[in-house]
Amino acid sequence: ELKESVEEILPFLKKENVKVYYLSKTSATEGVESFLDKVDAASDEPTPLSWRSDVTFKTPAMYIYTSGTTGLPKAAVINHERIMLACGLFDAGSVTSEDIVYTALPLYHSSALLIGVHGCIMKGATIVLRARFSASQFWDDCRKYNVTVIQYIGEMLRYLCSVPQRNNDRDHKVRLAIGNGIRADVWREFIRRFGNISILEFYASTEGNISFVNYTGKIGAVGRVNCLQKKILRYELVKYDVEKDEPVRDENGYCVRVPKGKPGLLICKITQYAPFSGYAGAKQQTEKKQLRDVFQKGDLYFNSGDLLVIDNNNFIYFHDRTGDTFRWKGENVSTTEVADVLGLIDCVQEVIVYGVSVPGYEGRTGMACIRLKENCEFNGEGTYRHVNTHLPNYARPRFIRIKSAIELTATFKYHKVQLVEEGFNPAVIKDRLYFLDDKENLYVQMTQDIYNSVKKHDFRL
Repeated sequence: ELKESVEEILPFLKKENVKVYYLSKTSATEGVESFLDKVDAASDEPTPLSWRSDVTFKTPAMYIYTSGTTGLPKAAVINHERIMLACGLFDAGSVTSEDIVYTALPLYHSSALLIGVHGCIMKGATIVLRARFSASQFWDDCRKYNVTVIQYIGEMLRYLCSVPQRNNDRDHKVRLAIGNGIRADVWREFIRRFGNISILEFYASTEGNISFVNYTGKIGAVGRVNCLQKKILRYELVKYDVEKDEPVRDENGYCVRVPKGKPGLLICKITQYAPFSGYAGAKQQTEKKQLRDVFQKGDLYFNSGDLLVIDNNNFIYFHDRTGDTFRWKGENVSTTEVADVLGLIDCVQEVIVYGVSVPGYEGRTGMACIRLKENCEFNGEGTYRHVNTHLPNYARPRFIRIKSAIELTATFKYHKVQLVEEGFNPAVIKDRLYFLDDKENLYVQMTQDIYNSVKKHDFRL
């Protein structure tokens, strides 16, 4: 499926002396060699140590591109040490050579490649690969291949919960799910419906120098503060200015730590124990991910771009991406928090929350894009009561857009940029739009007259 794309840039690749192979036994393309025939012809003898005598843990092993949800994808440099650390998640989940691991994630995603494939190589376990995720066939695959461990990211487990219930939902051998990005309500529903499956939720990024693992199984958390880890990996949560898109600095120019229970930007000191390899061929982007003079002159920290919270029991929770959080009425609005609240409404299948600009107002106001469950209708009065009960005034979405389908990236992340650009103009958007009307105590269907009144400030936001 990449053949045309590769051939399009082949002249450039040749110029850069990049060798290209097709995973086949023959190649009809000039300048591209076949690979499988060479594998068949290769010796079964161990590779001579001399061939890799100059390879160390710090030697780059591969480039993995970031997802590009908040900007263009960047090639993160992955060395051999990083691969070994990623494989450690299988140790945390007590994965052995007897396990059969199932992944429907693309192999260009770090979870599938670093944790799944390399983890299975390290443990001698079996891996089952599926070209594309299918919620309807997921458990059939697990039964067919006697799967014991599954991998997930983002919305995958929610999709499994949205499939109509079957009598054989618990008829499987899966004991462990490893991944990240599961909402607390989905977590509860998943184990209620599919059985006592251990969820090993973790926090990490492709290029980052800090990660957390939820060893305890605390629903909703991504980990817990560990004194030993804190001593080796010098991470902190610091105050973050949403409007300026940078950490808050005190009168001395240093970052300010946040108290427990408050969201803060996750940063981690760059050291030999927590290195940051940066992005290949992108010095400016590499520099942008580094913070200097954080707590003292000359120190250097990695900027995760993520807002996290540590509660009074030292559990760590993901709060939001810095690029997704927006400011409204002088308050920071977490899109993740608002989406979680809207996701509790019975008829809501999927929801994305983002901020949109309104002429004459500072900051951005909340808007939600919702896909309803089959045979469900949007209830403006019920939705109003729900958000009014569970969200403060500044966090309540002023606009709601109903879509029949919501586009996802190949790694199960939402495309927000286009939604933000399209805004809430009914003359531009053909989907149904609703406006939060505080006088009527419900979400009313958006009309051009209401849109014009909002722009003229006849309706108070």
